[in-house]
Amino acid sequence: MAGQVFAAKVELPRQQVRELIDAGLALAREWALPPLSIVVLDTGGHVVVAEREDGCSPLRAPVAMGKANAALGMGISSGTIGERNALRPAFLSSVAAAAEGRFVPVAGGVLILDSDDRVIGAVGVSGASSDEDQQIAIRGIESRQWKPGLAPD
Repeated sequence: MAGQVFAAKVELPRQQVRELIDAGLALAREWALPPLSIVVLDTGGHVVVAEREDGCSPLRAPVAMGKANAALGMGISSGTIGERNALRPAFLSSVAAAAEGRFVPVAGGVLILDSDDRVIGAVGVSGASSDEDQQIAIRGIESRQWKPGLAPD
């Protein structure tokens, strides 16, 4: 067919991602956390949905994107990247340079896994403590019956 445009396969439907974000923000309000930014990326690193709560400082959204991008790019949660490489600052700086600054190796970036443990995207959260950011990401992911991609303890 001349002129036909084919749609790409969708692993993270926008509406389900909106519900993921809403679940995370509901927990953040329950915990009375500061205003958050949440970014969800697909496996290509493209933004599916980004949300910035009222009153959130301007750098929170790029930090959330950097956390999600770090997790997606390295295949493990952003906090695990930072923990495993704490004594390798040159490595972390090199990866940040390669990622053109879109690499934040602190907790709050969590992979989204499907039922077969395949990566289908990543969530990045910024605005509270890194551990709280990570818990918000996990809550959102689990609200959609996906699995959070975290390193085993």
